[in-house]
Amino acid sequence: MEDLTNINKRAHKVTLSNRRTCNLTGVNDVLSFDENEIILETEQGMLMIKGAELHVNRLTLDKGEVDVDGRVDSFTYSEQAGMNGKGESLLARLFK
Repeated sequence: MEDLTNINKRAHKVTLSNRRTCNLTGVNDVLSFDENEIILETEQGMLMIKGAELHVNRLTLDKGEVDVDGRVDSFTYSEQAGMNGKGESLLARLFK
């Protein structure tokens, strides 16, 4: 029998060039962003991008694509299952 849980999933891919330009696919939602941190919900879990002068240049959620410019210092993933907790803050769920 076919696994129905993966039908709507898109491939998640991160392409980083010179720590300045980042192209992402498989993005479901942008939860928050400022010039130092961007938090995305992706097909592979929650993704936190930290850096400086970060800007979301292109956001196409229909296709699940996001382009980010700025100095990228780190990418941090957390499991998506942890985001289903009720009554917990976003930061508490991200750092489980």
